[in-house]
Amino acid sequence: MTRVQWEWSFLDAQDVVLDRPLSPAFTNRFDAEAWIGEHWRHLTTQGVAVAQLLQQGEPAAPPLPLRAG
Repeated sequence: MTRVQWEWSFLDAQDVVLDRPLSPAFTNRFDAEAWIGEHWRHLTTQGVAVAQLLQQGEPAAPPLPLRAG
């Protein structure tokens, strides 16, 4: 049985995919969304402007803009 893998792809302000930071892999969407809710502020300090939730490497939700303030 293969477990569904969820992860985040991160883009900068010019919509370029970043190779760092790396997202952890999750076995369910709830955990992935809870993680982004806890870490989005820190991600913005690393140049992340948008997070894209992926399921098995394919977009699973609309892009999520990350903006502090």
